[in-house]
Parts: sequence; C-alpha cells; structure tokens
Amino acid sequence: MTNSTAPVSKNAILAIILVSYVMIVLDTSIVLTGLPNIRRDLGFGDTGLAWVQSAYTLSFGGFMLLAARAGDTFGRRRMLMLGLSLFTVASLAIGLAHSPVAMVAARAIQGLGAAILAPSTLALLQTTFAEGRERTRAISLYSAVAGIAASVGLVLGGVLAEWLSWRVGFFINLPIGIAMLWAARRFIRESEPVKGRFDVAGAASSTLGMTALVYGLIRSASAGWGDTWTQASLAAGLLLLAAFILIEKHAGQPIMPLRLFASRQRSAAYAARVLFLGAMIGFFFFGTQFLQVVLHLSPSLTGLAFLPMTLVNFAMALRVPALTRRFGNAPLLATGLACTLAGMAWLSLAGGDTPYWLGVALPMVLIGAGQGMTLSPLTAAGIAGVAKADAGAASGIVNVAHQLGNSLGLAVLVAVAAIGAGARTGVALMAHRVTFALSSAAGMLALALLLVLALLVRPGGKRAGL
Repeated sequence: MTNSTAPVSKNAILAIILVSYVMIVLDTSIVLTGLPNIRRDLGFGDTGLAWVQSAYTLSFGGFMLLAARAGDTFGRRRMLMLGLSLFTVASLAIGLAHSPVAMVAARAIQGLGAAILAPSTLALLQTTFAEGRERTRAISLYSAVAGIAASVGLVLGGVLAEWLSWRVGFFINLPIGIAMLWAARRFIRESEPVKGRFDVAGAASSTLGMTALVYGLIRSASAGWGDTWTQASLAAGLLLLAAFILIEKHAGQPIMPLRLFASRQRSAAYAARVLFLGAMIGFFFFGTQFLQVVLHLSPSLTGLAFLPMTLVNFAMALRVPALTRRFGNAPLLATGLACTLAGMAWLSLAGGDTPYWLGVALPMVLIGAGQGMTLSPLTAAGIAGVAKADAGAASGIVNVAHQLGNSLGLAVLVAVAAIGAGARTGVALMAHRVTFALSSAAGMLALALLLVLALLVRPGGKRAGL
C-alpha cells in the first residue's frame, strides 16, 4: 500500500515513466525485424503485413485522447496501472498468436493498453518536474529512451527472430510489466481526480475515422484507387474526421480541446511530429525488408545493420539538454529535421548493388543524428505553455500526433510504394517499393522542415519560449 504522506521520489517516478515508455516503444520496433518471419509463420500477404503495425498504432492513437482525459478524471496512477495490465496481457496473447486475425486483434488490444499508458507517463512527467531546466532534462531522457528502445528493439527483434523466435520478444514484457505495476503502486501518489464527462462521440468518430482512412490507403496498394471499397473507406474516413472536429468544437468537455491549437507554435509542432514519425516508420518498415530481401542479410545482421543509426541517435539525444541551452529549441529542431532529410534522401538511392557501408550505413548516421536532435524539441514544443489542468489532454495530443504519424504515414507509404510496380516480383519488386517509399518519406521530412522554419524559427533568432 502506498504511503500518501511519504516524500515523492522524483528519481523513482522518472524511472517508472522511462521504463513504461520503453515497453511501448520497444514493441513498436521489436516487431519490425521479425516481420519476414511473422509473414511466413502466420501467412500474411505483402500489404496485409502492414496491419501488424497499423492495428497497434491505430488503436494507440485512436484511444489516446479519451485515455488522457480519463487520467485527469480517475487519477493518473490508476490509469497507468490499467494501461500496464492491458499491455502486458496483450503481449502474452501476441506471443501465443497462430493466425493473422489473432495477431492483429492482440496488437489492437496492446495498442489500447499503450493508449492508456503513454499519456499517463507524459502527464506525470509534466506534473512532477518543474518547467525549465529540470523538465528539459526529464523530457530529453524521455525522448532519448524512445530512440534507444526503438534501436534496441530492432537489434533484439532480429536476434530473437533468427536464434529463438519472434514470439520471445513479446514474452519479455511479462516480467517487466509485473515489476512496473508493483513500482507504480509503491512510489507514485494518486493524482487528485477531476469530475467530468467523457466525450464518447469524439473518441468514436476519431477512432473510426482514422481506421477507415488507413484501411482505404492500405487497400489501395492491392485493389487500386478505382476499387469501390477503397473509395468508400477513404470518403468515410474523411467525413468521420470532419465530424470529430465539429464534435470537439461544441463538446462541453472535449477529449481534444481545440484551445490547445490556438498556439501557432504548438500546432506546427503537432503537424511536424506527424510528418516526422510518418517518415521514420517508413524508414524502419521498408529499411528492414530492404536489408533482408534485397541485401540478403539475416534477421540478426539486419538488427545489427541499424547500429550506425542507433548509436549516433543515443549519443546525440544525450547532448540535447546542453544543445538546447546553447542554441534554443526551435533551431535545434530545424537542424535535426534537415539532417534526417539529408540521410533519408541519400538512403532512397540504395539498390541491390549498393555497398552497405557507403550507401546504407552513412545515410543511417545522418538519420540517427537527426532523430536524436528532433524528438525532444518536438515534445517540448508540443507541451510548451500548457496549463496544468490541460496536462493530460496536451500529452494526449502529442502522443496522438506520434501514433497518427506512424499509422497514417505507413499507410500512405505502403500505397505510394505500389505505384508503378508493374509485373515486378521478388527482389526487383522490393527494391522498387523501397525507393518509392523512402523518397516519399524524404518529402514528408521536407514538409516538416518547412513548417518548423515558417512557424517556429525566426530569421536571425528563435521564437520566445521555444
């Protein structure tokens, strides 16, 4: 039983926040290097394989705003423990899955657990650490572990897929989840609940709208843009999302308060996050398959092949607090996006005869440096100047932008990758898909950079508060 009068241990709370977030990010990446084995073992098709990732990110993003509001209403510790429990049980179900339907369903439930868990962790970070140097350090660590976990997940997923089984990567969550449940109960005080009503209509319209939109985009890759179901899904998705905005405008207690978009800087940070994460999920999803199918690397070597990116990402993320103090948040963000753009454009030129060290490893170094400089400033810009009462909602929007970028970005890139494929098969088809997907990912990064330069960075200086 938690002693409510005991002094708060900020280090213990930070450790719980970081480890819980590591679980979420780790499972987003650990599955990627195991995708070829998952496709073979469970019988997924080329485009259907995207649902292993999209089911998770759609459920994650779709329920995030409602879960963030629930944290404010019922207490953040309670919701964090509920999210941990769902995530852990779903991880077990994924490890035991023996069909595409079972895998996708379990991934969707895992995404729901992550949707409850993620905003609770970021809201706890906001309310535990004072704005300024203390919070900058905490957010930098939060963003750094995200990059590290994504990187470790790629390596670990490849090693486990080759030497044991891709299933083991999900079983790892069981002891970690149980330990975090105990630690949360022991060290985290329950927040003061705020009475309120749930915006069920907003949650339903946003979740169904995104699901329809992503389904239509992924279906277009196999059925074509003229397919009736593709067109109907896309139209339904757009209409539902338009309805969501109208619902939020008139709701008494919206899950996405539109006042949070009144800040031009925060709005630019949300949009840039969507574009950046869309590009990065394309890099991981298609890069993994390129290394295994086109360059014929084993799953374990594929994981190790990402090390040039992951090591640089880790080193750069640790330098972010010092770099932010010296140069400012917005200039650092712009530099990170430019660096990632250069690396992605270079990597998009890779083909079957590309030498790994020159055509893959060096671009990955640029991508790793850019990601290390980008995530923390994006997070800081997304919650800058937010009132304490809106901490849960603001953290929810940051995480929604993150998952929206993952799910919508991957769906767009899967659709784009199918353009002009013709009668290609095997290695030639994969090389074509990777080139188109990564070129489009570079386009997303270019748009994100333009947004940041136009709305966050002033010529000759930096925006106040950023």
